[in-house]
Amino acid sequence: MRVSCLQENLAKGLSIVGRAVATRSTLPVLGNILLEAKDGELRLAATNLEIGVNCWIGAKVEDEGAITVPARLLAEFVNSLPAERIDMELAVRTQTLHLRCARIEANMKGIDAADFPIIPTAGGGHEIEESTEILEGTRIELEPAGLRKMIDQVAFAASTDESRPTLTGVEVSFNPERLSMAATDGYRLSVRSIVLDKASVKEPMTVIVPARSLGELARISADADEERPVQVIVTQSRNQALFQIWGKPEARSSFHRVELVSQLIDARFPDYRAIIPKTHTTRTVVDTAALLKAVRVAFLFARDNANIIRLAVVPGNGEKEGQVRLTASSQEMGDNVNELDALVEGTDLEIAFNARYLIDVLSQIDQPQVVIETTQSTRPGAIRPVGLGEEEFLHVVMPMHPPR
Repeated sequence: MRVSCLQENLAKGLSIVGRAVATRSTLPVLGNILLEAKDGELRLAATNLEIGVNCWIGAKVEDEGAITVPARLLAEFVNSLPAERIDMELAVRTQTLHLRCARIEANMKGIDAADFPIIPTAGGGHEIEESTEILEGTRIELEPAGLRKMIDQVAFAASTDESRPTLTGVEVSFNPERLSMAATDGYRLSVRSIVLDKASVKEPMTVIVPARSLGELARISADADEERPVQVIVTQSRNQALFQIWGKPEARSSFHRVELVSQLIDARFPDYRAIIPKTHTTRTVVDTAALLKAVRVAFLFARDNANIIRLAVVPGNGEKEGQVRLTASSQEMGDNVNELDALVEGTDLEIAFNARYLIDVLSQIDQPQVVIETTQSTRPGAIRPVGLGEEEFLHVVMPMHPPR
C-alpha cells in the first residue's frame, strides 16, 4: 500500500471514526483503525461490534492495500502534524506503516487487515469486493438538518443506565407519511415526529436504535451535504441499521461519505403513550428564553438540593397578567425567587421539577414561546413549543416529590 492525503482530511476522518473504537476489548484489533487505499480513496473504519463507522476521504493511491494501526496513537500523531501532505507506505512483511509529513517520519506496528471485522456498507461507492458485505433492507431517505434536529430533541431523554438497556435506546417508527422518535429514562419522555416528503416506507416499521448511535449520527451529519439526503437502511432480520451521509463537495477538508452501522436493541419499548397527559387543568404560555434563563439561575441554588425547583403558577385576574414564580433553596447555599409574566389559563398550581430536566428540554426548543400543561402537583407536566403542531414535539416530565 502506498497512499498520500492531506493532513486535515485524515485528521477529520480519524475524528469521525475514532468514537467507534473499542476502549476495552479482549480483541486487540478492535483498538485499531483500518486504513484501506482503493479506487482513489482512503477508507478509514472502526468498530466496537455495536457501532461500526466507515469514512472515505480523498487520497492519491499509488498502490492499493490495507492495514490496521492503533487508533489512539495514529490520531494523536496525525493531529500533531503540520497541515501538509502525508505519505503512507506499508511494509507488508512486517505489517509496519511508514508515515511521512514535511520533515517528520514515523513507523507504526499494525495488525493484518484480514483480522478486522467486516463492517457492512450501503454500496454506492466504487466497485465492491467479494469480502465487502452490502446491507440490504428497507431504504428510507431523510433530510439531514431535519433528522439532526429530531435527534437533538429526543436522544437526551434516553437513559444512560446500562442495567436498563431498552431505555438507552430511541424508538424510531417509520410510517408511510410520518417518522417518529421517542426516548424516555423513566422520569421524562421526549417525542418528536415529522412528515415524510416521499412515501418511501411501504409498511409501518418500528425499531429501537441506541441513543449513542443517533448521537454519533447527529455529530457526523453536522458536516454533511445538506442537498443530499441521508440514506437509511434497516434490516430487521439482522437487527442492524445503516446510515449513509455524504460530505460537502465544495469543502476541501471534508470526507467523501460516511456510513454508520448500528446494532438495534432487540426488546419491546415501553408504551409511553399511556403516560402522556390527555387533559390539563392549567395551561401556561411563557417566553422560552426567559424561562430557560430563570431555570438556569434557580439551578445554581437547586443543585445542592437534588436539583429541585418549584414552579408556582398564578392566573391573571383581568387587571394583571398571570405569573410563573420559580423558587429554589438550599440550606447551605441560600435561596432564589424569580417571577416571570405568563399567559395562564385555569387554576393556580405549585409543582416541583428537576431543574436539569427543564434546562435540557428548553435548550432544544427554537420557538419563542413554550406552553406548560399541568393538572396536579403529583402528576406529569407536558411541555410543547408554541407554533409547532401538537403532534410535532412533546416533552413530558415527572414532578419531584410534592411541594411542602
